[in-house]
Amino acid sequence: MRLLLLLAALALAGGWMHLRAEAPQPLHPDDPRGATGKTGIVMLAAEWCGYCRRQQAEFAAGKVRYRVLDIDTPAGARAMQALGARGVPVTVIGQTVIRGYDTAALAEHLEPLGYPLY
Repeated sequence: MRLLLLLAALALAGGWMHLRAEAPQPLHPDDPRGATGKTGIVMLAAEWCGYCRRQQAEFAAGKVRYRVLDIDTPAGARAMQALGARGVPVTVIGQTVIRGYDTAALAEHLEPLGYPLY
């Protein structure tokens, strides 16, 4: 009987944790995902970052419409903190956060938006 009660309690706790895990968490006001919707693109970058410059050149060549947030500005630094990011580039495509210069991930999320870059 005790085993049955223990199993029932564990099942209830697991169901509660499952529901809690799926509940959408509100975004921090400085999180760029708040402004991207489903298709917007924001790149957190720095002038001194070679990978950032490379990705920006590729975006320019592919005519990608995006916004740059320089992490060396107060707004960019707050966005980095809101995302918990430590390095650049960080690219937000819709609600997806791509950390680093990851061409496979960029291609996966840019192609459905009509940008076949990679």
